[in-house]
Amino acid sequence: MLAPEFKRIVEALPPDWTHLELDLRIFEEHRYIEAATLLVQVNAQPYSHHDWHFRLLVAHDFGHAAAAETVHGTLTLLDHEAIRGELALREVRSGRVEVWPMWGRPESAREEFRRRRWQ
Repeated sequence: MLAPEFKRIVEALPPDWTHLELDLRIFEEHRYIEAATLLVQVNAQPYSHHDWHFRLLVAHDFGHAAAAETVHGTLTLLDHEAIRGELALREVRSGRVEVWPMWGRPESAREEFRRRRWQ
C-alpha cells in the first residue's frame, strides 16, 4: 500500500523538512498509463529507460512541488485502484526558510503578511 508507506516516510522526517524527492515504481507495468493518469495531479515526473517509473517532488509548507497532503491523496487513489508499487526516498531538504521580498511595501502589508503566515 503506497499511501501508508508515504505516511510513514513523512512521519519519520524532522519537523523542519521543506522538500523531499521520492521515486515510485509500479509493479504491473501494463498499468503504467492508468497510474500516470492519476499521478498527473501531483506533477509526477516520468523516467525513461530507468528501473523506477516516476519521480515525486513534495513540499511541506512552501515551494514548487506538490503538497504532502495532495501526494498522500493521490497515492490513496492508486491504492483504491489496486495499483501496487513501492516508494524510495531519494532526498530530503530541511532547515530552509521561505523568503518574501518586502522592500518598498508599506508596513500594513508587512503586518498582514506576518499575521497570515505566523499566527
